[in-house]
Amino acid sequence: MKKKDIKILLVDDEPDILEIVGYNLSSEGYQISKAANGVEAVAKAKKIKPHLIIMDVMMPEMDGIEACETIRKDRSLANTIITFLTARGEDYSQVAGFDAGADDYITKPIKPKVLVSKVKALLRRLKNEEENSQIVTVGNLVINREEYKIIKDGTEIILPRKEFELLSLLASRPEKVFKREDILDKVWGNEVIVGGRTIDVHIRKLREKIGDNHFKTVKGVGYKYVE
Repeated sequence: MKKKDIKILLVDDEPDILEIVGYNLSSEGYQISKAANGVEAVAKAKKIKPHLIIMDVMMPEMDGIEACETIRKDRSLANTIITFLTARGEDYSQVAGFDAGADDYITKPIKPKVLVSKVKALLRRLKNEEENSQIVTVGNLVINREEYKIIKDGTEIILPRKEFELLSLLASRPEKVFKREDILDKVWGNEVIVGGRTIDVHIRKLREKIGDNHFKTVKGVGYKYVE
């Protein structure tokens, strides 16, 4: 998908932020729409069907959390990526955002170049939306789901089944934070889990084999894969 075809909705009650963020992203070639509050955001989202929504948390009329919950109830927006803008240290807002259905968060203030890089990373997952794809390529990592094979920098890495499935899940949507309960459900399902730190142990092993820099812990929420 070309940049000119990607629609991004910016939502914030501060005109200066809308102006700065909008300018930097439109300069990259994206289609930019804006909303000043949650009510307006929901209406515009339903109308334009954006690929990405970047939304502030604290806003008048309807805050970002409620707006996110409302948008997530619309099936036509099921694949829309939603990321929140949160002030540094607002841990509660971040956790509440994930519970509402957000995919990620961006901490402000943020430098324009960093913002653009973050948006590009979030949009990369659009390439991997096809559920039936048996081969997923993320940066220097190739995951062959059919053959249970991992290739990194041209070298094959052998992983036990659960490590493979955990890596495959996280890497299927780079930068998306997967909640612990979702990981347990999708990787282990109804299997009996011995100990509450099963995920942590598998993540530690993956860090040793794939690289520590590729796995980020989001305190109180879960994990995500970064390129």
